[in-house]
Amino acid sequence: MSPTSANHEMASLRKTKSASFISLFTSGGTLICCALPATLVGLGAGAAMSSLVSNVPQLVWFSEHKLGVFAFAGLMLALSGYLQWQARNLPCPADAQLAAVCIRTRKTSLRVYIASVIIFLIGGFFAFVAPLIF
Repeated sequence: MSPTSANHEMASLRKTKSASFISLFTSGGTLICCALPATLVGLGAGAAMSSLVSNVPQLVWFSEHKLGVFAFAGLMLALSGYLQWQARNLPCPADAQLAAVCIRTRKTSLRVYIASVIIFLIGGFFAFVAPLIF
């Protein structure tokens, strides 16, 4: 494998890992908008939620724009999933150290992506399904 090919593959893996971390943070926004308030109120901590909103009023913005937050998070998850799919069969470098880094990066990226999807689904449940049920 040529050095430029190995560098290209490592850059692809770094891009996939970066997209996974971005999707983690955007899906975390879905928890802030919907799951956190529902959990605090459900646990009888409405006063804590009120105190949290008065100290961090930006949290209200997430709730007011939950459709946009979810659309952006879903878009980032789709992009990250696509990059994960594209990188799944990329060969790792022949050098043993680089190959170990390549495999570790690939596994970490997949774990972060799965965590992001789970967080997105939890936030989606509290934003859109729970209000219909409860």
